[in-house]
Amino acid sequence: MAFVTIVFFVLAMALNEWLFQHLEFVPGINWIYLPAGVRLLCTLLFGAAGAAGLLIASLLVNVFYLFPDDPARAVIGAILASAAPYLVYRLARHAFGLRASLTNLTPARLLAFVLAYAVTNPLLHHIWFALRGNRAALAHGFLAMFVGDLSGTLIVIYAMKALLRLWPARAAGTRA
Repeated sequence: MAFVTIVFFVLAMALNEWLFQHLEFVPGINWIYLPAGVRLLCTLLFGAAGAAGLLIASLLVNVFYLFPDDPARAVIGAILASAAPYLVYRLARHAFGLRASLTNLTPARLLAFVLAYAVTNPLLHHIWFALRGNRAALAHGFLAMFVGDLSGTLIVIYAMKALLRLWPARAAGTRA
């Protein structure tokens, strides 16, 4: 599951670069960020294995693509990017009794998790930016990352939901 997460994340990153490169606020912060959706989705589906895959994928992307000249930002950013969805997942399991099978994941709870993740990820990153002394445009950067994570996560989650709706109809149609 970690390997599936790595592949899915890297593909989402490439798709995001292709479709939304013109919506980049600064390197690593986009107004629409599909990989954020992959982060939450893979963590919800795969738990710790998804988080591990996200850490590996984020390290690869950050070190070799986004921040090759800033190893601290690359490593800390990867840790925070994989910790945020896992933290939301663990809190959801505790607070809502979310089952590993996700059978009790209601649409309202899913939306709450999306919103919680869209706040948690930029919050963790911007706390680190502030501690590092990079206080210029913190509010704007937080807003851009929140909007990008929220929009990207909603796009990925609802695209997967739409695909899953098609699956049973397609499978039933091929049996006849």
